[in-house]
Parts: sequence; C-alpha cells; structure tokens
Amino acid sequence: MLNIPTREGERPETTNTNPHEQLTQTPSAECHQLFKDKLFHFDEVSRRPSIISVPGAEALWLNEDQVCNCTNGFMIGREFAHIHPAYDGSLHVALSENDFKTVIDRQWGEQHPLAGSGPIPDTIALVYAPRNIEEMDTVLKIVDASLMNAKAASGVAA
Repeated sequence: MLNIPTREGERPETTNTNPHEQLTQTPSAECHQLFKDKLFHFDEVSRRPSIISVPGAEALWLNEDQVCNCTNGFMIGREFAHIHPAYDGSLHVALSENDFKTVIDRQWGEQHPLAGSGPIPDTIALVYAPRNIEEMDTVLKIVDASLMNAKAASGVAA
C-alpha cells in the first residue's frame, strides 16, 4: 500500500475537461527538468511520446519484453503514466483502487474528469506537479505504485 504524507497547502487549480491540466502551482522549467531526469529511471520502462495526452507529454511505457494484457493498469497500450509539458508539469497515472484513494485523500491529485467513461479506468488520477525536491520524492513513489499496478495487471510479479 502506498505510504505518502499529506500534501501541504491548497490544491492547485485544474481544468475539468480534456485536456485535464494543472493551471496553478506549476513548476519552474528547471524543477520540471530535474523531476523528469529522476522520473525516467525506472527499470522495465521506456520513455516515449504519450499517445493519449497533449503534444509534448512524455509517457512511461511498460517495456515490450514484459508480459502485458494491456487492460487494467494502463491508460492506453502499455502507457501507465505520462508527464505533461513544463507549462503544466502534472502527471496522469493509472493506480490500484487503494493507491488511488490514498492519492486523493492525501491531496496529491484528483480523478480524471473522464475516468469511468469509455475506455478510461475509474482510477486514473492527475497527480499534481512537484514543487520542490521533497515533493519529487513523493510523486516518484506514486509513479512507482502505478508501475507496480501495471505489472500486477499484466501478471508480472511486482
């Protein structure tokens, strides 16, 4: 189960339509780049352009050599998370029900406005952009939980 602290401060403003984006409390370009440098170091994951998000968004994609039923645990194909460009800095992640509830309850994110409609699972969350190094560590834990969820959905031992 995901163990994260409660996020400090007010929740940022976001859109309530597609594209689902963060409008306030966005990171500096330097902070965004530092976070992306940390984000794309997970084993068994490839960095690719997102195939479901806005132009410039980068996806975390479960590698092709991993077993994948590519249904629960993913947004599309093998894409289980993506980060938006620097003007926004937030991420979308596919989570287990328990981890999704933790992210919402601890104020690190919100449900995607289209979640539960069509092919978008109920547990797709927008995770707010990290504002500092400490928050980067927490958001990386959330992304790791999304990776573990993708592996579990694929039948890969976590």
